[in-house]
Amino acid sequence: MRVETLFSWLAFAAAAARAKYIVPGGRWHDTDGNLINAHAGGVTVEPETGKFYWFGEYKIEEQEEGGGVTVYSSEDLATWTYEGLALAPIEGHPYISPEHIIQRPKVAYSESLNQYHMWWHADNSTYGWLLQGFATADTIAGPYTFVNATAPLGNWSQDFGMFTDHKDGRAYALYSNGDRKEGRDVYLTTFNDDITALDTVVHRWDKFDLEAPTIIQTEGSYYALMSHKTGYRPNNVVAFRADSLAGPWSQPFFVAPPNTRTFNSQSGFSLRIVGENKTTYLYLGDQWDSNSLWESRYIWLPVNIDDEKKTLEVEWHDVYELDV
Repeated sequence: MRVETLFSWLAFAAAAARAKYIVPGGRWHDTDGNLINAHAGGVTVEPETGKFYWFGEYKIEEQEEGGGVTVYSSEDLATWTYEGLALAPIEGHPYISPEHIIQRPKVAYSESLNQYHMWWHADNSTYGWLLQGFATADTIAGPYTFVNATAPLGNWSQDFGMFTDHKDGRAYALYSNGDRKEGRDVYLTTFNDDITALDTVVHRWDKFDLEAPTIIQTEGSYYALMSHKTGYRPNNVVAFRADSLAGPWSQPFFVAPPNTRTFNSQSGFSLRIVGENKTTYLYLGDQWDSNSLWESRYIWLPVNIDDEKKTLEVEWHDVYELDV
């Protein structure tokens, strides 16, 4: 009976993965039947079509870094089509060769330049640079052309995130500044109007020693979610709340029951989805497999927010569908 139940569940999970359902922690395949390989990235909405584009690190089997950035497209956040390498490594390149680190890529649309801009954590193999990489493309799926890699306002930058305020369209960078004693902060910084360079530091989470930052914006609040530094091991993701991006920000609180270690995931991105019937906030986490990084899985879950009580909770679902 237990075996039959197990096979029934596996069959259901496989069917759900093919249908327009999201199965957190399942083996997600694209429309060609291949495992989706887009880790620690983010989802960007194409302004003209409303289509979703998922960018992430391309992990090569038995290799930790050097794969570049993949991109997939979807109209429902459940059925994904492989669009190719948005940013491909270039042999001998000083910043994006297969020997270099290209981590946590994010993409935003620059309305003033009518371009798509990709930003990421750019580094050498020893994490000695701690820079931000920048590339551009005329179409959202790319390919993207490398522009530069810089130290943000003269600082270090490791885990990288982006956030766009849906009320005024302003883009922001979120980044931790490394593990050195002089670092261990997380910065929230505005981009310039063209999204080609950083402009002004809005807030600094001083010495919290967190990483993998993302921000969820409701109609009345901002919630900054961040992970502790435990490598590829999951931990209890925390959130800070504020009425404005400049703060003051609350003390950190857990976003999921502590015994779940955020459902065995690490934060990295979040998404606000305005559907026909309701607005959904989505937590986009990574479930790392340190023994086989390219097979790491994805924990995407709805977020329950109560602005009156000033609470946020990531909710577990075995399987669910979205109103997009």
